[in-house]
Amino acid sequence: MTDAPDSLIPYDEIVQEALRAVVGRVLGQVAAGGGMLPGTHHFYITFKTGAPGVDIPQRLRERFPDEMTIVLQNKFWDLKVEEDLFSVGLSFNQIPSTLVIPFSAITAFVDPAVDFGLQFQAVVDDEAEPIEPAENDSPEQLDKPAVERNEDGSNVVTVDFGKKK
Repeated sequence: MTDAPDSLIPYDEIVQEALRAVVGRVLGQVAAGGGMLPGTHHFYITFKTGAPGVDIPQRLRERFPDEMTIVLQNKFWDLKVEEDLFSVGLSFNQIPSTLVIPFSAITAFVDPAVDFGLQFQAVVDDEAEPIEPAENDSPEQLDKPAVERNEDGSNVVTVDFGKKK
């Protein structure tokens, strides 16, 4: 079997961006509908608390220094969706808080009401380093992109791309 040729098109980044747009579209529809979730839909959204653009209260950042999962179900307010981020009001230990979360910080989105979920690679600062020209990449450093369906029959889509160094 021959190795796949190096791609000059960043397919992995394009797919990640498109899947994150699904989250934005779903949240945008909820916001446009007055912030009411239809039927029994509810969302678990996991994000990197230290990702660029994340704005959460310091007490939450101290409690969740790496990653945090929020639930949008019954008690949330002021859901606002922009092109690259969303903001929402939630209570933590009965203290109201506003969270601003860029879509690039999201690592998982799940709607358990319909057994749907997406998982993303975390966007971290060390991944923002310049990419070397393709001819410098050796074949053993490249992994083929894989979109896998969970064996349990759920609708979780996992996107796993190898990181070029």
